Amino acid sequence: MELTKWIKQPAQQPPNETYAKLAGDAQVERTAEALTANGMEAFIAANAVEAKEKLFELIPAGAEVFTATSQTLAGLDGVLDEIDERYDSVRAKLAKMDPQTQQREMVKLGAVPEYMVGSVHAITEDGTVVIASNTGSQLAGYAASAAHVVWVVSTKKIVPNLDEAIQRIYEYAYALEDLRAQKAYGGMHSNVSKLLFVAKEIMPERTKVILVKEYLGY
Repeated sequence: MELTKWIKQPAQQPPNETYAKLAGDAQVERTAEALTANGMEAFIAANAVEAKEKLFELIPAGAEVFTATSQTLAGLDGVLDEIDERYDSVRAKLAKMDPQTQQREMVKLGAVPEYMVGSVHAITEDGTVVIASNTGSQLAGYAASAAHVVWVVSTKKIVPNLDEAIQRIYEYAYALEDLRAQKAYGGMHSNVSKLLFVAKEIMPERTKVILVKEYLGY
C-alpha cells in the first residue's frame, strides 16, 4: 500500500464512479463474516428502512448517544432527529454550548460517549475498516474512547483490499466531501488530514456494523 502517492494531493474531480457501485451479495456476505471474525459484529440490511430499524435495536433505551457528522446517517430518514428525541443526545447538548468558552468541555463530551453512531469510508473484504477525516474529531471515539460504536455503511464502500480502500477514499469519498465542504463553508476545501484503520476490535460487543444494500453517503 503506497500511502505516500496519495497524501496531500488535491481531491480528484470528478469523483471516480467505479467506487459508487454496490457490492454483490457474495461479497457482502464475505465481508460481514470477516468483520464478525475480527470482533466487529456485522448485520446486513436490505435498505435504509431496515438499517434504521436495526440501529434502534442495537441502542438501549435511555442511552447516551453521539452522532458523528455523516452523510450516511443524514440519508436515514429522520434518524438524527429521532436520536435527539429518544436518547440522551450528546449532539443536542453540544448545540447548547458556547465554542468560545466551552471548547475543551465540548471536545471531551464528544470523545467519550456511551454510544457513538456514524459511518466509515471503506471496508475491505477481509474485514478492515478505514475512516478518513479532516479534523479527526470522530476518530478518538471510534478507535477507543466511546464505550460502544455502531457504523451504518452502504455496501458500495466494500472493496477487495487496503490499496483499493485508500484509492476509494481519495478518488471518490474525498472528492465528494470536498465539493460539499466548498458549498457549505464558502469555498473552503476539505482534506484527508487523518486516517484510522481498524483491523480488529478486542473489546467484546463494542463495535457493530450495519451493511446496507442501498446507496447511502459516500
